[in-house]
Amino acid sequence: MPLLRREIGDVLRSARQQQGRTLREVSGAARVSLGYLSEVERGQKEASSELLSSICNALEVPMSTVLRAVSDRVAAVEGAGVGVRPAVTAAAAPPVAPVLAGFDVPETAAPALPVGDLGIKQVVITRDGLVSAA
Repeated sequence: MPLLRREIGDVLRSARQQQGRTLREVSGAARVSLGYLSEVERGQKEASSELLSSICNALEVPMSTVLRAVSDRVAAVEGAGVGVRPAVTAAAAPPVAPVLAGFDVPETAAPALPVGDLGIKQVVITRDGLVSAA
């Protein structure tokens, strides 16, 4: 079972890195210490809902987008929707980049592609929070 705080941290870090922003920039905008943000991104600290909201606002990414990406990663590890629960690790979860990549697409989204051999579809999330999957 994956740790939720690690999955959240991975998604937040990926979103920050996709934007080319530093920990210092995001921590300043979110009004959280750089060290604490670093610990959240590494899954060492559990972010409160208030802190998660502040970080998402600093990243200009809707919290629902982050939580949806986290949910998809956890589902992939659990083998949800496959019928058989495969033995996979958190490292086998779908990458964050394709999930958040659709965030830059204003109205339309690219077609979903299968993730690995789990048969789980990737989703693309538009700026409006719409989910597209094949």
